[in-house]
Amino acid sequence: MTFAVIAGGGTAGHVLPGIALARALVERGHPPGSIQFVGSTRGIETRLVPEAGFPLVALPGRGLQRRITIENVAAVGGLLRAMLAGVRLVRRLRPRVVVVLGGYASVACVAGAILNRVPIVVMEQNARAGAANRLAGRFAAACAVPFPGTDLPRRVVTGNPVRAEVLAAAAANDRAGSRRALGLPVDRTVVAVFSGSLGARSINTAVRGAIPGLASRRDLAIRHVIGSRDWEEFGHQVPDLPADGLVYQPVRYEDRMAELLVAADLAIARSGGTTVAELAEVGRAAILVPLPIAPRDHQTANAAALVAAGAAVLVPDDQLSPQRLVRELETLLADPQRVARMGRAARSLARPDAAERVADLVEEHARG
Repeated sequence: MTFAVIAGGGTAGHVLPGIALARALVERGHPPGSIQFVGSTRGIETRLVPEAGFPLVALPGRGLQRRITIENVAAVGGLLRAMLAGVRLVRRLRPRVVVVLGGYASVACVAGAILNRVPIVVMEQNARAGAANRLAGRFAAACAVPFPGTDLPRRVVTGNPVRAEVLAAAAANDRAGSRRALGLPVDRTVVAVFSGSLGARSINTAVRGAIPGLASRRDLAIRHVIGSRDWEEFGHQVPDLPADGLVYQPVRYEDRMAELLVAADLAIARSGGTTVAELAEVGRAAILVPLPIAPRDHQTANAAALVAAGAAVLVPDDQLSPQRLVRELETLLADPQRVARMGRAARSLARPDAAERVADLVEEHARG
């Protein structure tokens, strides 16, 4: 018997909170096989969900771009096929509840839930809801949101669930041990740079351009997660540095993100929902550079919560440059007490029980 269909994905920001919820449901006695993920053949869920031990149905097609293109014409056919597959899947599985994460694959299951009278719970990760979740929210029994101002009906502020390994690392808070595990110096200020599995060209360019201005610093180490898109350009051209100066570690992909978050004093990152939630859990200061093309500018809205709490500095993407980054870093490095205060402010926003709160909603609204 299927207890829940968890629908949506495309990016880790959608998928990881869904996996955190699924694990919370398993801890409450629901077998892993009773929790069915539905995603896209193109999404990162095709790797992350099976690795987490849950079944996945991947629907064909892709989402529509937010402008008129030839690709959209072809995508409509795939979307219609996905809709039909989603309706059939929900009718066959007869779940007690459908949980919507966002992304185009979730829309198909929303249609299936409506037609089969299955309760819907929306699980929004950002301060401003995306199109799929706003659509689903019209029919949802409840919407789990990360911030009080998130614009969905029947909203319940639960926080954004984060990975169990991040919660465990945050609880242990073994900064020295995490630094040794990553080959980072224990006695320096550590800056972590990351922006998703693909990376962000503007951040990569600014960080690489800032290195000459930071090269002589004996108190600083930077671990730079470049991402797969720019690795060929930036990964193989490591700048020459003084033997006793800046420690710089470029890596293509960070498979020990929980350790990196704990190891760092300061992060330079985008401000997706998962990133903001994980920075809060570990209590780390940040320089946030919101993705400028994020739907409804939701990354700026996410960052605003940390900025308002005094936990982060916001630098718009079009204002990011090597010179600006050096200025921001040197201002913070000159005031370690401020960095520590920013970390405590971030921690004050943490919701380590977010997965449990969402699980409460899911069980409350699941049909008997």
